[in-house]
Amino acid sequence: MAIWNELLESVMDAAAEHGLWEPGDAIVVAVSGGPDSVALLHVLHEISVSRMPLTLICAHVNHGFRAESAQEAELVRSMAEELGIPFELAEFDIPSFMKESGLGPQEAAREKRYQFLINTARSWGARSVALAHHADDQAETVLMRLLRGSGLSGLAGMRFKRTEKNVELIRPFLRINKAAIVEVCRRRGYRYAEDPSNGQTKYKRNAVRLEVLPFLARYSPRLGRSLTQLAEIAGAEDDFMEEAAARCFAGNVRQEQGKCTLDRADFAAIPSALQRRMIKLILNYLSADTPEIDFPKVESVRRGILQDMPTAWSLDLGRSLTCMRQYNTIYFLSAPLDHQASYVYRLSSPQPRIELGEIGKAITMTLAERENEAVQRGEGGKLSARFDYKELVFPLTIRSRLPGDTIKVMGLNGSKKVKDIYIDDKIPSTERSRIPLVCDGLGNIVWIPGVRRSVHAPVGNHTDSVLLLSIEDL
Repeated sequence: MAIWNELLESVMDAAAEHGLWEPGDAIVVAVSGGPDSVALLHVLHEISVSRMPLTLICAHVNHGFRAESAQEAELVRSMAEELGIPFELAEFDIPSFMKESGLGPQEAAREKRYQFLINTARSWGARSVALAHHADDQAETVLMRLLRGSGLSGLAGMRFKRTEKNVELIRPFLRINKAAIVEVCRRRGYRYAEDPSNGQTKYKRNAVRLEVLPFLARYSPRLGRSLTQLAEIAGAEDDFMEEAAARCFAGNVRQEQGKCTLDRADFAAIPSALQRRMIKLILNYLSADTPEIDFPKVESVRRGILQDMPTAWSLDLGRSLTCMRQYNTIYFLSAPLDHQASYVYRLSSPQPRIELGEIGKAITMTLAERENEAVQRGEGGKLSARFDYKELVFPLTIRSRLPGDTIKVMGLNGSKKVKDIYIDDKIPSTERSRIPLVCDGLGNIVWIPGVRRSVHAPVGNHTDSVLLLSIEDL
């Protein structure tokens, strides 16, 4: 039969192009009982018999939504038995799971279904799970993502192959339209079930399929094909961009446990398309369960990084992820800093008194000639520090601590981590969050009040003006 042979050849071509399987692979076939999955099971069985040795496992999920569900499970079971294919069944009480999880019916069913399919693949040692999504499904997916303002990755739609929890999800039918699949089932006498919920437009996907696509097709009869072509083109270009973004990530991002750091100038030299992808890669690196980051949030991070004026800010990205900029260094953090509020005070010139309400402290500044007795008397203990005013680079910044902070301490060759200083001085962890850091206009930490003074802007014989900094409790 010509239509059957065309279907087989199309599937074999897609498998070869996208590496969907190799001889000897075990594949779990997800069979709902509808025409798409029924045809998929028969096609893969034919391939395993006449084209390439494959081990198939038929898997069906009874979601417990409808009275016909038990009959559909039996239909799939008998089909698998006729073909000599092992059968796996899962039965879920989706309505109860919806109450527990707060998910809608389609989301809850999908979560349980994929969990079962992946677990089945693992138990059988299968490389992949075959899903029956076809070209019409792809067109719906691309249009839905287009309507919500998706980027290139979203317009790529469903992929022929992707990996989830170390199991490949493959879609051999993505180039085949629904009408051809149903026609094959009709001509070859394959029994299948019809799900009446597919005609209910209360579900968004159904509404797109039954109302939006037919309406648009009046103005573009080839709309479905155009959308699937868009998905293939976008998918290939998205893969290329992802590889380029991965190279940029490797060359520009410094990775530590729970932290990624990059230089503003390096980031600014990258094309904007890769900048956005790098931000997403960093967030994915820090949190595997990060939901899709929306465009406005990515843009706010990107534009904040690119600001020319030296600046300091922090942005809560949700899921305990934070982006912070300190002058020309950008930090992405996966945990709150010392469980304290982040704060930054920027001073373009000396201020008599700065109150740090977040930690209950105040810093005073006194500017005077070096011979001033009040200034000389003020240098006592670690609660104050003197600086050569003309050598100190403004603007000054008073901020909270960041992971990886270092300071060049007097009498020490090189820099030392602030964290190590706190440990050496046996400063309790509960007190560390209440110690501010004073930085110069180049981002150097010049003073840790009550702890250490840096090598920067020391008072010497050449000093004319002295800036005295002191800290006290509010």
